[in-house]
Amino acid sequence: MLFTEYPPGVRPARHRFLTRNRLVAAVARAAVVVEAGLRSGAANTAAWARALGRVVAAVPGPVTSSASAGCHTLLRHGAELVTRADDIVEFVGHIGELAGDEPRPGAALDVLSEAERQVYEALPGRGAATIDEIAVGSGLLPAQVLGPLAILEVAGLAECRDGRWRILRAGAGQAAAKGAAARLV
Repeated sequence: MLFTEYPPGVRPARHRFLTRNRLVAAVARAAVVVEAGLRSGAANTAAWARALGRVVAAVPGPVTSSASAGCHTLLRHGAELVTRADDIVEFVGHIGELAGDEPRPGAALDVLSEAERQVYEALPGRGAATIDEIAVGSGLLPAQVLGPLAILEVAGLAECRDGRWRILRAGAGQAAAKGAAARLV
């Protein structure tokens, strides 16, 4: 894939890489930084990703390595910690045309109120969403999604991490869902 804002024939130049980093951040679901100095292209891409509301994640490295300093700074400022490939899949989901939505629990959904169901259905099948994003998706006001989100969390159907809500994967909250489902009736 080629990313450029310049017409064919324009020669590569160092100052144009920062423009390219902005484009990469814009088309990506997440920026995962494996190695970065304090001032580096990877750190610049991560800054653009954060500004664009994308997930920013970093792999920690040796504290003695200058190539890890940028990653450590990102982690200190709220980047997601990556220690294995599955962490990345958790942040952005399975990628590609054939990636299906996460399986959603069935029985616990039968006891949800209309507002709870609207909020649950507004949660993304992969990844996570803010309260404002959930409100837009559900057609409710942000204040109106807080109660249903709390019920979904108690039922083991959703969880909040760092201010972003996501559906719990099948099996992750089934025990809690069974216990809480009776209270939801």
